[in-house]
Amino acid sequence: MMTDQSHPHRVVVRRHIQAQPARVFAAWTEPQQLLTWWGPAGVVCTHAEVDLQVGGSFRLANKMPDGSLIWISGTYEEVTPPERLRHTWLVEPSSGNPSSVTVTFEASKGGTEVVITHDKVIDAGERAEHRGGWVGCLEELANLFD
Repeated sequence: MMTDQSHPHRVVVRRHIQAQPARVFAAWTEPQQLLTWWGPAGVVCTHAEVDLQVGGSFRLANKMPDGSLIWISGTYEEVTPPERLRHTWLVEPSSGNPSSVTVTFEASKGGTEVVITHDKVIDAGERAEHRGGWVGCLEELANLFD
């Protein structure tokens, strides 16, 4: 996990994907594609809603290995296809404030460097969980294009 003194509540994860930014951006934002890869190994995305515009929202259902269902939702604050997304992040139900996720898709070495920056994650345990989840998501995304 990458943290520093100026951003102690931040998780940064990156991965090179063997596809052009527009294809990776589409996989990240189109519900039918999200259903095929979203989530780390053992987690299945069973429902995906995306209203891809500033002020629009998303909602994803993650079926966990134990059979439980976790809903993740957020509101888009920036949508710049195929380069960047920024949105809130809330695991439902929650009474806390949402965290913030920025995803960049940068053309690199014939593919795309995907960088996820997850901010406002106060709890160290949650940062570790998010890091593992994001690493797993990027692994599944990479497998989609292998």
